Amino acid sequence: MRKLIVSAAAAALLASGSIAFAAVKHTTGTVKTYDGTAMSLVLDDGSTFTLPKTFKDPGLKAGEKVRVSWDMSGKNKVAESVKIEK
Repeated sequence: MRKLIVSAAAAALLASGSIAFAAVKHTTGTVKTYDGTAMSLVLDDGSTFTLPKTFKDPGLKAGEKVRVSWDMSGKNKVAESVKIEK
């Protein structure tokens, strides 16, 4: 019985840890380059994001302050949303 409880507790701990790693991250910065053809966005700090095919350009241009919500896909930062900051 004790082994079952310990195993269940360990499984719950591992499951909750993997959920925490799946959380979306947020970055704010200034647009350095935006390429709608290559679906890429680079901020002035060097952060590079791949944009999804469904991305709708809110009017991005160099010098625009933005907030990027993103997640990792392999070694790439994939933007889930990009919003212009005022």
